[in-house]
Amino acid sequence: MFYSTVLRCCYSEPNLLEGVNPMTNAFTHINADGNAHMVDVTDKSVTEREARAEAYIEMASETLEMIMSGSHHKGDVFATARIAGIQAAKKTSDLIPLCHPLMLTKVEVELEAQPEHNRVWIRSLCKLSGKTGVEMEALTAASTAALTIYDMCKAVQKDMVISQVRLTEKRGGKSGHFKV
Repeated sequence: MFYSTVLRCCYSEPNLLEGVNPMTNAFTHINADGNAHMVDVTDKSVTEREARAEAYIEMASETLEMIMSGSHHKGDVFATARIAGIQAAKKTSDLIPLCHPLMLTKVEVELEAQPEHNRVWIRSLCKLSGKTGVEMEALTAASTAALTIYDMCKAVQKDMVISQVRLTEKRGGKSGHFKV
């Protein structure tokens, strides 16, 4: 009941909720009946699409030093997190129910230790030529890389904080260019 009330509110007062499609003032994954559905991209044009995302994971200086020095008992934390982020981007449609399976042409995950802030900055890039964007793939890559760092370091520190997961840039498609 609450869900349908929110939807009715959204359709009657579209500016009350963030995340509405500015082109139609409606959520793209919700049909006219208020049901979730996969967006039909059949008639969309194939364009070059690119998305960048970032995340941070904060930790104790001793934990970060272990990662940077390579002395962590589980091995190269950054290499493992990078591979996990790339793998996750390729599997996004298996994790997020309404995402289209995509043929990604490039996935990059960069990890940068920031000892002055006791954190790791994770940046991802996803690209393709296609009919739908790669924002979710970029976000999934950054998030999964952060989760992998947490997983590898949880025996040493359990109170690490993953934060500020966000899209930082998007190019291509009908809605054009977005940059934070």
